[in-house]
Parts: sequence; structure tokens; C-alpha cells
Amino acid sequence: MTTVLVKEPGPAAAGHGHHERDTASASVFALAVFEARQLLLQIPLLVFGLLYLAYVGYGLFGHHEGMDAYPVLHDVDRSTQGGPELFAVALLVCVHRAALLDRRRGLDEQFRVLAMPPARRTLAHALSVVPFAVGVALVVDVQFARAALRPGAVGHGSVFELAVAPLTVLLAGAVGVLLARVLPHPAAPLLFLLAIGFVTSLLPGGSGTHGVDWLWPAVLQNGGTPVPGELLGRPAGWHALYLLGLTALSVCAAMLVAGGRTRLLKAAAAVALAAVVAGVAGQAPGDSTGLQAERKAQADHPAKFQTCVERAGSRYCAYPDWKGWTVDWAGVVHRVQSEAGGAQAGTRLTVRQRIQEITDLTTDATLPTSATPGTVTVGTQWGGNRVPEFAVGVARVLVAGNERASVEMCDARPVTTMWLALATDPTPEDTFRHLRIDDSLAGSASVLTPDGGSMSVSAQQTEVVRELFREPHDTVAARVKAHWQQLVSPHTTTAEAARLLGVRVPKGSDDCLTG
Repeated sequence: MTTVLVKEPGPAAAGHGHHERDTASASVFALAVFEARQLLLQIPLLVFGLLYLAYVGYGLFGHHEGMDAYPVLHDVDRSTQGGPELFAVALLVCVHRAALLDRRRGLDEQFRVLAMPPARRTLAHALSVVPFAVGVALVVDVQFARAALRPGAVGHGSVFELAVAPLTVLLAGAVGVLLARVLPHPAAPLLFLLAIGFVTSLLPGGSGTHGVDWLWPAVLQNGGTPVPGELLGRPAGWHALYLLGLTALSVCAAMLVAGGRTRLLKAAAAVALAAVVAGVAGQAPGDSTGLQAERKAQADHPAKFQTCVERAGSRYCAYPDWKGWTVDWAGVVHRVQSEAGGAQAGTRLTVRQRIQEITDLTTDATLPTSATPGTVTVGTQWGGNRVPEFAVGVARVLVAGNERASVEMCDARPVTTMWLALATDPTPEDTFRHLRIDDSLAGSASVLTPDGGSMSVSAQQTEVVRELFREPHDTVAARVKAHWQQLVSPHTTTAEAARLLGVRVPKGSDDCLTG
């Protein structure tokens, strides 16, 4: 009888498995670093990367004026999402090409004898994308920080919105690797992108829900009038989870196709799938009933949600995100009111910010005209043309008493309004042209106002206003104050206003009277 003695594994033997895992991890990491360096040499990736950096650099270091000098940060965060999309497409193509190196070079047999199995090589190709995603994340952070540091910046950004751009890059790389394992053909990325574009064009947009639009990596919804951040209703957190889960699921699927069968890989695939399902479910529903009610309440009853401050005898009420702009509003009010005469030179005004009830984040809002005496409406944008538009809004309230009364004025009051608004403007005629919808200085036209509406100015009134701008400021200012009561009376004609102000009387009668 023979007895076989089995020796229990000692500490060295027990640690052998850990050593193998550490070695495998190190080899995967080393290959990922090598592949990342090789990707940097790919011409498409280099070209589109430089174009992306040039685009961002122009935005960062260009001259910021107008509304660009007053960014709303919860609009800025999502504006960073579209920039790297072409770069992500180039990365998808280049990663796919790199993962097919063995097939392109006819090295299938040689690769099979390597100590690193195909599944781990697949993971290394997926990890080679990480440095590019980190780079995009840094660029996005710089973009947002640059906007946040501008003196006129208001609002607050979302970490989840800022994460979309780097997550898009990660997803593109993961899809490139997956395509290399599922469709190992050089034309696979092109066919995939064409198929995605075709399917997207056939699917309807979300009506009443966030819809299929949110299955795409970046959902910008830009171009609309800014609204308070809490009213956006964008499922940014769920969308970030969806992108992260889809990226992990793509990598796990690629490793499974490549022959990976470990329990850890299968568990990771299950968790990634659960994250995708949760993300889709979380971002699919439309705006909740509570959010819709909150939007309506803030649009219809803004005073309940605003902070008001007193500045130089007038009251300025703004939503919390915009309270920093009240100083700029006060400067315009002081400038316009200093040109007024009579009691209006010291009357107390209330400047109230308004928003329209939100239905679409991509359209400009038209605000309701206030009939409350002494109340001036201001929107959620500032800088550029918004400043003289607000000046017109202040002037028309000083002249007509309230905004609604200024809508139809076929008398001397539009002349007085435009003088008050632009008297101290450094380039009054140019600004007057930009305020007119037809961008001209002749004939009748509508002048833009801060509520998104307009005020009619006839051809004769336009002529008188232009003549006033060509006269010495102090001379016209003295005449305006001396004849203030006549100039704000609805019974004073445009011709009489011209005589009172000492400028040439236009020929003919007002075209607003003749129709």
C-alpha cells in the first residue's frame, strides 16, 4: 500500500495567484499605454483633436462682448457637450482600426500564441481611450471655469452636464472596440454611423416625454431664453448614468465576444446592463406635474420667488440666479432717468425680472407686457442689444406711465422715449439702427423692447429722433426738461415735438395716422 502525502500550500504558493493577477493587470495597463501612444499618431484623431482645441481656444481667448460677457452657467455647462462629437467619431474609427491590427497585418496565428488572451487585449484597447476622455474633461473644466470667472456670470452649472463630453469620448472608444470584435471589417464604423443616422431620422422626437433624443450622447437644447436652473427639467444625472453604463456594457460585450468567461466579467456586464436600464427609465419620463406647476407659478407670480434690493430710490427684483445683475440694471435706470423732466426724474420704479412659462428650452420667450404703473420688465439675458432694449423699456414707462400704454403711441411720446433711452449712448444712431427690426434709419419700423415685443416708431418720428442725435446733447436735454409735460402728452403731435425741441419739422403727417 502506497501513501501519497499532499503538502498544504504555504504562504508563497497562496500568494502565487495574486502575483499572476498583478502581472496580468500590469500587462494590460502597459498595453493600454502603448495603444494610447499609437492612437496619438493617427492622422484623423490628430486633425480632429486640433480642430476641437482650436474651437475651444477661440471661445476661451476671443474677445467676449455683448451677451457673451454675461454667461448663464446652467446654459454654459450643456454647451460644452457638442464640441468633441467629431473628435469622438474619429476616435471610434481609430480605435476600431487599432483593435484590428492582427487581422490587417495577417498576424492572427502569432497573436494566438501570446501569453495575454484576446479578452485582456480587448480590455487594453478600451482602456487606451481613457487618457483622451481625461483630456476632454480637462478642456471642459477650463471652458466652464473661464465662463464662471467672468464678472457678469450668473447661475450654477451641473457636474452631470459637464460629464457628458468625456463620457461621450469613452463611449465612442468602447463602441469602436466592440465593433472590432463583432464586425471585424474596416468599413464597420462607417456602416454603423450610417445605420445610427438612418434610425435616428426615422424615430419621432419625444412629445410629452424626453423621448428617443436622450438615447443620443449629447442633448444640447440650446438657443432658448435662459430660465432658472431648477426649472430646466433635464434628467442630467440619469443621462450620465446611462452613458456610463452603456460604455461599460460595450466593453464587457467586446470582452465576452473575445472569449472572456470569468465570473467577474459576467457580473460586471450584468451591473452595466442594469445601469443602462435604470438610466433609460430615469430619463424617459417627461416633465413631472410638480415641475410644470412650479414653472407656471414662477412665470405667473414672479414676486413670490424673487429677491428685491433697493438702489438709488428704485426697487430691483430678480430670481436668485440673477441677483448680481441688479447693479447693471440700476446703472441704466439712473442714466435714463437723469434725462427725464418733471416728477418722472425722481419717480420710484420697480424693475422686475420675468420669464415665460417654459415649454421648450430651444425657443426665445416673449414676455407679457405689464400694466402696473412704474414697473419695468427685464429678461434673463444681458449685454449687447439687451442693454439699449432695457433702456427703451425704462424710458417708455417714464413717458407713458406703464408698458401697456406705450404699445400704441402715435404722437410725440415715441420721440421722447427714444431720446431718453439713447441720449447718453456713445453711438446713438448706430444703436437706434440695431434696435429697429429692419436695421435701418429711415421709414417706419418697430423698436425692440425688453419684454420681447416692440414699440412702433413712424417715419416722421424716426426723422425727428435722428435730428435730435445730431444736436448738442446739453441743448436738447435742456429743451426736453423745459417742455416735459408737452412732450409726454398724448395730445402733442410729432411736428409740435420737433418745434419744441428746436429741430427741423418733418414733412407730411405721421404715417401711423394715415395708416
